[in-house]
Amino acid sequence: MDWFASVDGYCERLDASFWAEPVNAITNAAFLIAALVVWLRTDARKDAGAVTLLGILVAIGIGSFLFHTIAQRWAALADTLPILLFILTYLYLATLRFLGLRWWGGALAVVLYFPFSIAVSWLVANTLGPLNGSVSYTPVVVALILYAALIFKRAPETANGLLYGAGILVLSLTFRTIDAGVCGSFPLGTHFLWHILNGTMLGWMIVVLLRHKRN
Repeated sequence: MDWFASVDGYCERLDASFWAEPVNAITNAAFLIAALVVWLRTDARKDAGAVTLLGILVAIGIGSFLFHTIAQRWAALADTLPILLFILTYLYLATLRFLGLRWWGGALAVVLYFPFSIAVSWLVANTLGPLNGSVSYTPVVVALILYAALIFKRAPETANGLLYGAGILVLSLTFRTIDAGVCGSFPLGTHFLWHILNGTMLGWMIVVLLRHKRN
């Protein structure tokens, strides 16, 4: 595989130049802004888990910026791997804090996420299609709803927070999915809205983690 091969997967990009996706590139600032707001307006700095998630959130913004500017296969990994790391880290922490399990429960949840993700992605892809590459994120929506259902009776505020996050993610995935389809009428595309909403959603999820009160 040629890791330096150019990737053209978004409506805004018309050539292989660095600034071919200026809006998609600049809107990655949403991830950095979200991290900064959570850092300044919460007690995140006192929480090791939140600090870890904020660091990954910054990495997501940087990686996505690289992908939407350099736009090569190696940059695609810089874009997607931090997102996966955020998902797995959050799942681990949520299992410990929301479900009250010990470290082994969090580790098991992380391991089980992979077959769970494959199964959900397969089901969605066979029902709705590839969704312009958004299928791989649909298991996160299902996981958020599942965790919300598990804790709704004893931690309704946290459960509602997870459901709000799932709703924002569904909206952001919608804009990610329709990007290619709107090129003819809206050449800018809608992928940039995925960045803005996803940055907001990930920042919100860290806030939900911080606000959760153990019973």
